[in-house]
Amino acid sequence: MSRLQAAFAKARARNRAAFVAYLCAGDPDFDTSLAACRAVVAAGADVLELGVPFSDPLADGLTNQLAAQRALGAGMTAARVFELVERIRAESQVPIVFYTYYNLVFSNGVDAYVRRAQAAGVDGLLILDLPPEESGEAAAACSAHGIDTVCIVAPTTPDSRLPRIAAAATGFIYYVSREGVTGVRDQLAGGIPEAVARIRRHTALPVAVGFGISSRAQVTQVAAQADGVVVGSALVNVIRDGLAARAGIGAALGARVADLAAGTARP
Repeated sequence: MSRLQAAFAKARARNRAAFVAYLCAGDPDFDTSLAACRAVVAAGADVLELGVPFSDPLADGLTNQLAAQRALGAGMTAARVFELVERIRAESQVPIVFYTYYNLVFSNGVDAYVRRAQAAGVDGLLILDLPPEESGEAAAACSAHGIDTVCIVAPTTPDSRLPRIAAAATGFIYYVSREGVTGVRDQLAGGIPEAVARIRRHTALPVAVGFGISSRAQVTQVAAQADGVVVGSALVNVIRDGLAARAGIGAALGARVADLAAGTARP
């Protein structure tokens, strides 16, 4: 059983959803990012989803776009992202998933990139702009090097594509509950229970729900239906709000994650 699969199994055994925390690697700089990752893990994140900073993050809203800009401006490169993972892995067995774009994988050589990711301690790859129908090379590399694949289902995904998406995933299915890009929302999207049920008809893998989740109450609502809850922009905003006094970002993130993760418990 992989670390990623074990994390969902452990949460399920404790009658709660797994809490998946998203941060952009290197935001706002390497040392602060490392402290931020340590803080969210210590506060209860079951899975750490690291956004690999990219100059053209089409699936990301303004919050995460600016985080990527900060990281790139601070000198984050592919090598430094792997270094960040290695530093986290040296002290934690938390599952780490890369949230990335295919250009970053392809331009470094697909097999070479996946092999390097595995060596650093990455557990899963979520490649935002790579549809399952075109993912053969990446899927083969992940299989060869023992990295789980994470695939996306959107509200607009037709039932006819669900078997293909489910077959391409080995880690979990990520249901993006809203059309459009990432970002904090005041209200949850509608239709989440129905969408999760629809996905589960095609896979036994865990189903995690994200996009727009930003409060403990929203986490609780999603946790009642899904195997995992993904929170990203709400955490990245904590970093944004702490830029003037970066030493305090870790404590602020820890408090926010502890509050949100408490919402994953089921009655």
